Amino acid sequence: MIFLLLFVYNSTMAKIDELKEEIGAIKTYLGFIVAFIITIGAGVSKLFLDNSSELLLMLGVFGILVFAIIFAFLARVMHNKIKSLKDIK
Repeated sequence: MIFLLLFVYNSTMAKIDELKEEIGAIKTYLGFIVAFIITIGAGVSKLFLDNSSELLLMLGVFGILVFAIIFAFLARVMHNKIKSLKDIK
């Protein structure tokens, strides 16, 4: 009987630990994406101020939009995983 209880306890803890690790990894990815957005934003603003290549300017703006969409998607995934931690019993 004790072995059964320990097995259930350990399997639940393993799921919680796995979800915590996934959430931590997503936080890291979100940090990288924020760094990319800031870096590309600085480059785009420099191109705009110098009246440089419009192609590079448009590619930079497009890159910022793509990274912003990826950020929103990953943030949503992270919040869903946090909500699923409540459901584990």
